[in-house]
Amino acid sequence: MTRTLLHRLAPARLHALEQIWAVLPEARLVGGVVRDLMVGRAIADVDLAVPQPPEEVMQGLKAQGITVVPTGLAHGTVTAVIDSAPYEITTLRRDVETDGRHAVVCWTDNWQEDAARRDFTINAMSCDSTGAVHDYFGGQQDLADGIVRFVGDATLRIQEDALRILRFFRFWGRYGQGRADAQAMQAITAQAALLNGLSVERIWSELKRILAGSKAQDVVYLMQQAGILPVLLPEGANVPLFARLMAFNPPADALLRLAALVPNKSADMARRLKFSRAEAARLKAMQAEPVPLPKMSDAQLRHLLADTPPDILAARSWLHQARYSDVLGEELRQRLAQLEIPVFPIAGRDLLEAGCQPGPHVGQVLKDVRNWWQQGGCSADKQACLAYALELVKALP
Repeated sequence: MTRTLLHRLAPARLHALEQIWAVLPEARLVGGVVRDLMVGRAIADVDLAVPQPPEEVMQGLKAQGITVVPTGLAHGTVTAVIDSAPYEITTLRRDVETDGRHAVVCWTDNWQEDAARRDFTINAMSCDSTGAVHDYFGGQQDLADGIVRFVGDATLRIQEDALRILRFFRFWGRYGQGRADAQAMQAITAQAALLNGLSVERIWSELKRILAGSKAQDVVYLMQQAGILPVLLPEGANVPLFARLMAFNPPADALLRLAALVPNKSADMARRLKFSRAEAARLKAMQAEPVPLPKMSDAQLRHLLADTPPDILAARSWLHQARYSDVLGEELRQRLAQLEIPVFPIAGRDLLEAGCQPGPHVGQVLKDVRNWWQQGGCSADKQACLAYALELVKALP
């Protein structure tokens, strides 16, 4: 490889890296940035590794006026901040001890030793300041062939960190082609129970990314083949329903896709995986009633829109379409998107300004007027609603 690989970076990032290389000429880009530069994907984070200890790295950067933050000194990581963008710089490491979740490490100056502790060959490459790629385990060829393969022994890599089981499926969904690596699948199947030792927050973080991926259906089938779905989702996974949803090309919404994959006991799942309140509420709303149907008139849809956000109604439509293969679901969602969200035009102060005496009856009148307004397709304006409200007030005992 030549410096052309580095020129795939945005100019601002390349300029920032040149400042870092001026201080740390031995530094190399590592991990995802190298992988994604090779395949032309958008770059999220730019991480580097160096053979120098973190304290020396900090001292050198500060001496050149570069802002540096000790973000993870225990793990050998500091973060340089250039033009408000972070660049994580980690000292080369080797594992001393692992327990399936955490590792005790020590520093090294051996690049291959550091690469050997990474999860997959496609993540174990590094790129120096000349643009030369250092590839100790065949990551370039695996990337070209669409193979996601553990570095070294798959069983040992999983025993070091069981989250690598889920990372395998996530990366296969992004970069894999054809059949999954046999050694990886065998190791995952044999050690599926190790997932029970992970924090549910880590599991949900990976699962969200898997479900939102473009090949989520293929990945779920692969996880089913490996036998990890019962461990991952003990509430029960409805793979056929999930497949029917995916056949209609739904949006990359992890919660929507999860609602089809786990249609029963989803509240139990949300509690077990410690969803945020917003996530749990949204998942519950997606699976609630009423469901918008293609046969509904615009007035009936406006009635629903008055109480329920359009994205939730669209999600209910997607799930209904998956259950009943409703080919008119897309047309319905287009209608929902085109309808203006109705807003009830009066409030209690409007009744008081119109001469209504204050009291508990005001709230009941508003409720009755709102129901009348919705039943009429939310088309009555403020004047009509206020007139109806005053009629109700006059009829009060």
